[in-house]
Amino acid sequence: MKVDGRDIPVTGSLLQPLARRTSDILRVVFALVCLGAVIGGSVITRSEWDALETSVSDIVGILSPGVSDTVYLLYGIAILALPFAILIQLVVGRRWKLLAGYAAAALIAGIALSISGSGFAAPQWHLDVSDRVDTFLSQFLDDPRWIAMLAAVLTVSGPWLPKRWRRLWWALLLLFAPIHLVVSSIVPARSMLGLAVGYLVGAVIVLVVGTPALEVPLDSAVEALQRLGHRVTAFRVIAPAGSGPLVLGADRDGEPETIVELYGQNQRSRGALRQFANWLTLRSSESTPAHASFARAVEHRALMGIAVADAHRAASKPIAVSALDRGWQLIVRPVSRGVPITALAPADPEPRERLLVMLWAALDDLHDRQITHGNLCASEIRIDDDRALFDGFAYAELGGSEAQIQSDTAQLLLTTAALFGVEPAVDAALAARGRDRILAASGRLTKSAMPARLRKPIPDSAALLGRIRDEVSRRTDIDKIAPEQVTRFTRNQIIQLVLLIGLVYVAYPFISQVPTFLTELKSANWWWALAGLIVSALTYVGAAAALWACASELVRYRHLVVMQVANTFAATTTPAGVGGLALSVRFLQKGGLGTVRATAAVALQQTVQVVTHIALLVFFSVAAGRDADLSHFVPRGTMLYLIAGIALGAVGTFMFIPKARRWLRTEVRPQLTEVMASLAQLARSPGRFLLIVLGSAGTTLGAALALWASVEAFGGGTTFVTVTIVTMIGGTLASAAPTPGGVGAVEAALIGGLTAFGLPVGIAVPSVLLYRVLTCWLPVFCGWPTLRWLQKNDMV
Repeated sequence: MKVDGRDIPVTGSLLQPLARRTSDILRVVFALVCLGAVIGGSVITRSEWDALETSVSDIVGILSPGVSDTVYLLYGIAILALPFAILIQLVVGRRWKLLAGYAAAALIAGIALSISGSGFAAPQWHLDVSDRVDTFLSQFLDDPRWIAMLAAVLTVSGPWLPKRWRRLWWALLLLFAPIHLVVSSIVPARSMLGLAVGYLVGAVIVLVVGTPALEVPLDSAVEALQRLGHRVTAFRVIAPAGSGPLVLGADRDGEPETIVELYGQNQRSRGALRQFANWLTLRSSESTPAHASFARAVEHRALMGIAVADAHRAASKPIAVSALDRGWQLIVRPVSRGVPITALAPADPEPRERLLVMLWAALDDLHDRQITHGNLCASEIRIDDDRALFDGFAYAELGGSEAQIQSDTAQLLLTTAALFGVEPAVDAALAARGRDRILAASGRLTKSAMPARLRKPIPDSAALLGRIRDEVSRRTDIDKIAPEQVTRFTRNQIIQLVLLIGLVYVAYPFISQVPTFLTELKSANWWWALAGLIVSALTYVGAAAALWACASELVRYRHLVVMQVANTFAATTTPAGVGGLALSVRFLQKGGLGTVRATAAVALQQTVQVVTHIALLVFFSVAAGRDADLSHFVPRGTMLYLIAGIALGAVGTFMFIPKARRWLRTEVRPQLTEVMASLAQLARSPGRFLLIVLGSAGTTLGAALALWASVEAFGGGTTFVTVTIVTMIGGTLASAAPTPGGVGAVEAALIGGLTAFGLPVGIAVPSVLLYRVLTCWLPVFCGWPTLRWLQKNDMV
């Protein structure tokens, strides 16, 4: 590099890694969103576009033909000349390397929109159309490929063009939509697709090729240092740009090396994303105030370094801050004093205790001056002359809140535990801060409260956080340290919100049928409805008894009955009832069973339930005799072939994919082994086995009895055996439905089964709806407060 006639060598790579180019990645993501919105909008609102096409002629009629032709002609000339104007600017600016990206963008965008269902459709652009100028121009204005090519080349070339010209070209290109609306009857949907495709192609090429933001303005940095009285003779790369700045070492004539930190456009984009993510996910007391601009953020970092240096706790004090070309920012500071703490982590108790005392004393000095650091990882702590010093003040704050002070305490506790061990770290923290303050800070020793930048460098940080909490609990005689909520919403709140949305979704079809159903209820026999409700309630007793026996009677039976009510809500609002299974496992875990044992208990109950269900189905099918025609429940040949194909595909997947085989070996196999062991124990314990079978049978037969009582409530007309077969076969087929709670599929299967056995539709429909009210919707609305009660009492 040559500056003012001097050659200044640069050692190391200045190029930012592709995965760290935040601005370019965001541009690609935005382009994908725009393309998805255009495609989705054109499909969803196709009728609106068609209506627009028929009504545009009325708008065109407002303009006189002469004015319309003039506007169309002027805009067509501008659009036709636009790519050549961009090309001339690149040539004048001697951007020779960019010409390849320019050509590639135009070619890829044009080819992408030339591929159709019938093959490749080449553009039909003719230069010999001499009858009318606007006819010649319409070939380009009405062709989405030309719009896509313009958008692609402008996206690729835009970052290298002057800001004024770049804005002018984009404004000219985006005018095609209103121009089309006022002077043409061509629907702009195709052109919008071309614009979105071209922008995406250009964004991808820019990500690969790069932008001026990747060109580090070292010449501007040298001039800025020269104005400060530092004559730079060479640069060496200490740390490449990534989530943090580009860190360079600057050699000076006869003087110690100076550290130069350079912040560019990608650091600005990443910082803005981080501020938005913190505002969105963290409570207001947990997130630092947002900076108004990138320059203010860099200045804040330098000022916090000066403030900490005034407290004699900074490893280096910033010398200068300066703005450079192309939006870059510069911080100049001397080389950090001292030795990294990672190089001084001894195993001997005496020096280890001395280092721990130094660290907590240094943090106390900062907090006494109302300064919080916010990033107390091991790489930002140094020791110099028996004093602990800090580096890296990107997250530091002046006038920190109590929450930020507690966060600092928890961070230093984690860092010292990783360096010196859990017990010495907790001992030093208690001695320095006292029992109450350490207890308050220990609630932040969780993954959600501890920033990822501190957890990632520590092996198995999640387990280490748990060991620290356990040690603090043991030393302070506290049974359990309650985790501090630092996010706006807890995991339970998010789950409850998703469940409520699912409930609204599954309840909507039923709500639309309420008026008709209420009319039919006037003729219902309420005693049969009450009998169905009682039988439905008894199924929870049977299900709880079966799970209680599967769990070896290690949890309270009455609590299991209550959990079954909450289980109805969780199972109904999730597809295939997976929420109910997860809730059962979680309840058993809270009851004292291990994860594998709890999962095996639920799997055992489901296994016995399936076997009992099949046995009852065979029994009642035989009891129904020849008069019962079950052919309507047998899937068609196509469905059987589809099921067989899916099964074979699943077997092949687990045979040929190593990760799938590893999952079977490490996750599924231990639980199957546990289930088989439980079945072997059941063979030696006939009492437990009988209880599980009776509970499972009671659940199945209870559902059939509830449906039969609902049919009798509207006049009857079929036998209990028939209703039982319909309940078991129809419910089994509907359980494969992807809708939460099987809504829609269950009703259709039961109504179809009852009518197939001769029950009139006028009785079958209200009977099934009443059955669903008794067995699904009433328990669901009772299950929501029950689930909240279980969560409040820490049972799930």
